[in-house]
Amino acid sequence: MRPDHEVIIVGAGFSGLCVGIRLREKGARDFVILDAAPSVGGVWRHNTYPGVAVDIPSTTYSYSFEPNPNWTRAFAPGQEVRAYAEHCADKYRLRPHLRLGTQVERAVFDEAHDVWRVHTGGGELTARFLICAVGPLDQPKAPDIPGLDGYTGKVVHTARWDHGHDVTGERVAVIGTGASGLQVIPELAGRAGHLDVYQRTPIWVLPKIDFRIPVGVRLAFRLVPPLQSLLRLITTAASEVIMVLGIVHYSKVPFLVRITEALCRAHLRHQVPDRALRRELTPRYGFGCKRPSFSNRYFRTFTRPDVELVTAGIERVTEKGVRTADGRERAADTIVLATGFRTLEIGAMPAFPVTGRGGVELGAHWDEHRYQTYEGLASPEAPNFWLMNGPYTVTGASWFSIIEAGATHIVRCLGEARRRGAVRMTVRRGPHDAFTAEMRRRMKGTILAQPSCSRSNSYYFDRHGDSPYVRPQSGLHVWRRSRTFDLDDYEFIAR
Repeated sequence: MRPDHEVIIVGAGFSGLCVGIRLREKGARDFVILDAAPSVGGVWRHNTYPGVAVDIPSTTYSYSFEPNPNWTRAFAPGQEVRAYAEHCADKYRLRPHLRLGTQVERAVFDEAHDVWRVHTGGGELTARFLICAVGPLDQPKAPDIPGLDGYTGKVVHTARWDHGHDVTGERVAVIGTGASGLQVIPELAGRAGHLDVYQRTPIWVLPKIDFRIPVGVRLAFRLVPPLQSLLRLITTAASEVIMVLGIVHYSKVPFLVRITEALCRAHLRHQVPDRALRRELTPRYGFGCKRPSFSNRYFRTFTRPDVELVTAGIERVTEKGVRTADGRERAADTIVLATGFRTLEIGAMPAFPVTGRGGVELGAHWDEHRYQTYEGLASPEAPNFWLMNGPYTVTGASWFSIIEAGATHIVRCLGEARRRGAVRMTVRRGPHDAFTAEMRRRMKGTILAQPSCSRSNSYYFDRHGDSPYVRPQSGLHVWRRSRTFDLDDYEFIAR
């Protein structure tokens, strides 16, 4: 059987685009990139809420092979990130490979013909190899709060913002104080007539060294690219120090986390004079248990007279507002759900049902037997399949470094399959199990193994109590492994 395409990539965010770019560099042309959205950009196409921006320095937020000298701020706003995705799709000639507006419903491996049957809203497509490049922050998570369906006001999720709805003068309730809540809350304060913020778990917040990048500096980046590369190296190294030394190697150097926590507390004291309010905004878990962020406006927002921080648990949403466990009901014209994304659960990783050998559905298999992969990408249950940003993927390096490492691994595999004339390529059970065991062993020395993390309500953890969202290794190690892993860790079958 000759499939429709050699490779199908699902997802036109930065992960899918990177795989497409690397395939074109190797001379491959028989591939398509599917995405349900009408344009590229992935999470940056969907997240357009007020104040959306990167929460790491812009210098690290681009492909290493395609630096962007046009960022206007040290922490780039979301619309610039989306424009960068469009630029990459154009420059690297990916438009002919895109099939936008195509929703993937499920994928099934045809063992008789060694092809993937990808079922979409527009019919079936077949491919020898399948790559799921849908990022982990793709599917909005609605809170499990009684009465939400019966609420008669406006409900909007930060990941699907309704720009046609004006909150000016309204009483607005924001549920959630994670990374997206931290950005949108200061933007809504002042526009809304009154803002109630419902906090379940406080967030660690670092000072944000944000500023407009002068035109002269941007010009220098364009004329002398090594200048931007050097700055990227510095900011990436700083991220590695905090995330890898402080969080991954917490048991060896716990003082780094304590220093970072002290900096966060000092930042909070500087912005919030009221001691009782500071106490409510101070996390009771270690830095790194949950995704931290940067802001110079978040804490100060709660000192406004028209903003109230609500820490009592939500009992239910009523027709007209929100009632908390203390019996008080607060009216709301609009409820903003800043409740993040579905991550480590069935239907989210992978983002659609993937049925491999023997009828095993990968998401259900992981949910039952714990999340596990080889190098964060491959599973013995799914031949000819790789999952970008899968279990044990995220390191302290730039998100783009993680993406590039995954794309390098996959393209090496595809090249070797082509060289051997293989129609089936499956990671062997031994290397897969050894990698998973090593990740779980290493996790015991991280901050994520500390008892305080149980109070963090972090999406790093799954229902088994594991934290497979994080890869407890350095970004440099992951980069090296993507180029040196033993290709014989895979079994190749030719026909």
